[in-house]
Amino acid sequence: MREPVTLEREGDLAVVTFDSPPLNLFDDALSAGLTEAVGELERSAPRAVLFRAQGRVVSAGVDVKVFAALKDAEEARGLFDGLVDVARRVDHLPCPTVFSAHGLCLTWAFELALACDILIASTSAQFGLVESRVGLTPAMGGTQRLAERAGTGRAREFVMTGDLYDAATMERWNVVNRVVSDEEIGDAARALAERLAVGPTPAHAATKELLHSYLEGGVERANNDIGRIAGDLWNTEDLHTGVASFLADGPGKARFSGR
Repeated sequence: MREPVTLEREGDLAVVTFDSPPLNLFDDALSAGLTEAVGELERSAPRAVLFRAQGRVVSAGVDVKVFAALKDAEEARGLFDGLVDVARRVDHLPCPTVFSAHGLCLTWAFELALACDILIASTSAQFGLVESRVGLTPAMGGTQRLAERAGTGRAREFVMTGDLYDAATMERWNVVNRVVSDEEIGDAARALAERLAVGPTPAHAATKELLHSYLEGGVERANNDIGRIAGDLWNTEDLHTGVASFLADGPGKARFSGR
């Protein structure tokens, strides 16, 4: 039986693949698989992660039977708290995360993409938080992460209309980092993830920590934290390797270990 979520290691790169045809709908099995994969990412400490999907679309959304099965508000809160926790854990992985989007990328899939560091989309990709169509609001952190990237005005429009938005619009809104052709999306996302996986992993983790500090407390909070965050990199092998390589061979020649 096909697993809806798989996690494979390719050297220092971890690849999480969603494969629940035909539409990769979010259901109990996919939820369990995603939670298990995130736990394994936390335990195995890859140097980069690529999230991708098989099939015509990343996901057409949630199997509405999941909502129909909820008995009351308390049970709904339990489901949504768990989803937010999974997205938060992806956000806080101490390594770069890349999300590859093609076709439809709706609801939970887009919310997960927004929890990743870099979002690459194909020209035909379409994004939507369409929960308003069933009287719900996004409950995996997508609204606030969309506001973080595009501003609250755009987030209100996006969520309240429940419309679909193309990749070019999302790039213009600073939500998508890069748009490539449909033919290139798989190779482009993997190439970027592989490049990040051989970089200075502790420095990338420090960058993420500094950005979290900024988002939580603004520029002054980040200013106060940067001495500790950057200073701790002097305890890493990568920094000493990078400095020695620069002095001996010039820039861009260092081979980092991720330690």
